[in-house]
Amino acid sequence: MTPLMLTAIILCCDELEHLPACIDSVRFADDILVWVDANSPALGEVLRLAESCGARTGQRPFDNWADHRNAALAAVDSEWVLFVDVDERITPDLAQEVRQVIQAGAADGYGIPRHNYIFGRLTLHTGWYPDYQTRLLRRIRARYDRAHPVHEVVVLEGQRGVLQHPMIHYNYHDVAHFVAKQRRYAELDAGILYSQGVRPRLRNFVLQPLRQFRWRFVTLQGYKDGLHGLRLSLLMAWYEWLKYRRLAQRWRSDA
Repeated sequence: MTPLMLTAIILCCDELEHLPACIDSVRFADDILVWVDANSPALGEVLRLAESCGARTGQRPFDNWADHRNAALAAVDSEWVLFVDVDERITPDLAQEVRQVIQAGAADGYGIPRHNYIFGRLTLHTGWYPDYQTRLLRRIRARYDRAHPVHEVVVLEGQRGVLQHPMIHYNYHDVAHFVAKQRRYAELDAGILYSQGVRPRLRNFVLQPLRQFRWRFVTLQGYKDGLHGLRLSLLMAWYEWLKYRRLAQRWRSDA
């Protein structure tokens, strides 16, 4: 049999409302694999829905993003893979560009810009654009660095290119959703800092949030997003404070 050229791998936990549209957006691929967290409370529903939409499925218990993506890479045998989160969509223009670059084979991985919709609004500043994600990979030349279990990093053996057309990301749908996710990220990032022996200092609780706010609102031109940018910059400053608070709690509980 001729080896498959492209597999689209959709990472999913229990986001049933996103799955059919995400699958539809990657039907240009030769193969579609929905890669599911085996600990999902909606596992059976996700598997049934994915298969009814024409995708095949695979599962493993989620431990961290780097290992989860590496396991997905090992589960396919196509020459190229395109990683897509379930709340993302591949546009027709991007699909055409993906096909063109894998036929040309000029690079071994490609960064894809994202149009992030946060609270229902396309966010083009404050650090959310172009937001390149290295998602199109020549499978045998790529892996995810286990030293970065959160905010995963691709290790690419070869050249990296950049695509022009953005994918669509329906990110946080409201403030409560944003806060819930940032709480999880703060816990994970605090754990990484703790494992590295980093101890929080009093100044971290003041300077890090201030630096984050200035970076988001001024350097990354969040002010151009108006009140939306101001709110996001303040929320990310709060995230920095929360991360160090969680780190301090870890050191106190270890004392």
